[in-house]
This record gives sequence, structure tokens and C-alpha cells, in this order.
Amino acid sequence: MVRGCTSLADHTTYVYDADGLVLGRLASTVADLLLKSTRAGNSDQVVIVNAEKAVVSGKPTSVFATYHDKYALNHARKGPYFPRMPDMILKRTVRGMLPYQEKSSGRRALRNLRVEIGCPSHLSGDLPEGHEAGDDSKIRRDLPMRFVRLGDISANLGAPAHRWNGGEQ
Repeated sequence: MVRGCTSLADHTTYVYDADGLVLGRLASTVADLLLKSTRAGNSDQVVIVNAEKAVVSGKPTSVFATYHDKYALNHARKGPYFPRMPDMILKRTVRGMLPYQEKSSGRRALRNLRVEIGCPSHLSGDLPEGHEAGDDSKIRRDLPMRFVRLGDISANLGAPAHRWNGGEQ
């Protein structure tokens, strides 16, 4: 429960479908929404579904090399910790756009974000009460000529791809 909340009626949960959205555009929109909501004293939450279908624009070999280099910085005990799973990569991208280290508002904003692999059954079809579809009209574009899906990046990093491919490798 978020501190300062009097009831569940004073917040909205925005649901974004990451399918076909560019990772950086989605992350900056969500970070902006969360930060504005937190600083205004609201407890609005954001849920991103289908994280594995978000796209990263660029030449595939270059994108794979960039993410592999980030992951190679990992040290099991010392960090920095860079995730392999697509939901955690997306959450880490949003975290990078928040003042997470500097201000408590950035940490509070990140607590109101949930990222899902696939689409949970209660969010498919009509949304439950208190949930709204996030406005992606400003960030939805045609797919770039060269891109890589976040699920493919995760599989390249060694994450278990059967979790989002339905058993296929």
C-alpha cells in the first residue's frame, strides 16, 4: 500500500501494450507519467504487458553487441547488475530515465511500475475497473526498417526463451 493513500479510488492504473512500440519511446513516456504522478501526490500505477514484443531500433548485430557488453559488466557479487529477462530490461530502462539515485520521488515512482511478460488473463480483453489503456498515440509509429525485439535480445543473452515463446526455442 502506498503511504498517504486514503482509498483505492484516488488512483488509476494505466495499461500499456509494448507490442510493436520502440523501447526508448515507451520508457520515456512511462517515466514521465510516473514521475508527474508521484510529484503531484497521486498513486497512479503503470502496467506494461507484452514486454518481450517491444522493439529496439538499429542494426541487429549492433544491438546485440551493445546489450551483450552491458551484460558482460555483471559481477555476481559486486554488480552492476544488468538483467537478462525482457520484463526486467524494460523496467531497468525506465529506471534509467528516473532520478532513482538522487531523489526519493524517482524511487517512489519506480515502485508504481509493473512489467509483465505476455498479457495476464485479467488484463486481456476488457480492462477491469480502475484500469485505463495508456495513451500511446504519440509513441506508436511504423516499425523501423532495422529492429530487434526485446525477447530476441534476452534469448541472445541466455535467458530462458521458452517463458515467452510458449515452449519454442
